[in-house]
Amino acid sequence: MIPLMKAWIIPQWGLENLRIETRQDPKPGSGEILIKMKAVSLNYRDLLIVEGKYNPRMKLPFIPLSDGVGEIVAIGEGVERFRLGQRVCPIFAPRWLAGPPSVAELRHSLGGPLDGTLCEYMVLPETAVVEPPEHLSDEEAATLACAGVTAFSALFVYGKVKAGDVVVVLGTGGVSVFALQFAKIAGATVIITSSSDEKLRKMKELGADYTINYREKPEWSKEVRRITENRGADYVVEVGGSATLKESLKAIRMDGTIALIGILSGSSGEVNLLPVLMQNIRIQGILVGSRHTFEEMNRAISVSHLRPLIDKVFAFEEFPEALIYLRDQKHTGKVVLRISG
Repeated sequence: MIPLMKAWIIPQWGLENLRIETRQDPKPGSGEILIKMKAVSLNYRDLLIVEGKYNPRMKLPFIPLSDGVGEIVAIGEGVERFRLGQRVCPIFAPRWLAGPPSVAELRHSLGGPLDGTLCEYMVLPETAVVEPPEHLSDEEAATLACAGVTAFSALFVYGKVKAGDVVVVLGTGGVSVFALQFAKIAGATVIITSSSDEKLRKMKELGADYTINYREKPEWSKEVRRITENRGADYVVEVGGSATLKESLKAIRMDGTIALIGILSGSSGEVNLLPVLMQNIRIQGILVGSRHTFEEMNRAISVSHLRPLIDKVFAFEEFPEALIYLRDQKHTGKVVLRISG
């Protein structure tokens, strides 16, 4: 009998079209490893992909999700970096190993257009995985590849955040919580925003120095200016998009940096660009990071004993429910699916 595995498939765009398929177990070739997946996590990108809003020209069907962790259960000829039984995390873009990305490297990313992590087994080149920090559980390790690396890239690869800097973080989703945690490791002062006082209380427990409820204070940049004695923040981790960028531009100091990561409120809108010019502001787009950055981040997590914040863990079969939970922004931190023990 041919061994079979289960995998979630996007046959057509839309949550209602998601289904579980049974496929033949993959086999590793030369230089490849077979990973038994243990857990995966969701990103906002995954929701956009399933709904057909990310890139509707991607060829269907494929397996969704880019983040996960698993155990190596078979190795192909010539594999040298890893051994059987090791725990590994796939990297977001299997060809992006170091340095700035190329178009070709970014076009080959997991969970679209390549098959992703929401399956019982997957085969990858040995160069396309990293070993996660030992102290993390499978659920925690599954959160690192996209949200963790994105936040780390924003603050340290492009942002150069250091002790004493003031970092404003928008929201309390996966990237935002990682940004808070990493900024505190670096010794920065962190101001974080949310529409929920309960979520803001959790952020205080994680180390946030100041919190702002943007429903109560829609012009939250004024509060940032007050806190910083009108100097402005050194960095803003911008995940809101067009609706929040105006306030971010008012909150940032002269010669400061806005890391543009998310588009939760939309990708287009009218923005006054004059402050960018007149105040020498940098707006830096951030799209995850390389394998080298992932490995750097893992060393920082290991040394600091940082633990990712997990909001809720769903079963493998509950993928649509988990997406809805993410879509409704009920989460603080990461939403995870457990595949196997």
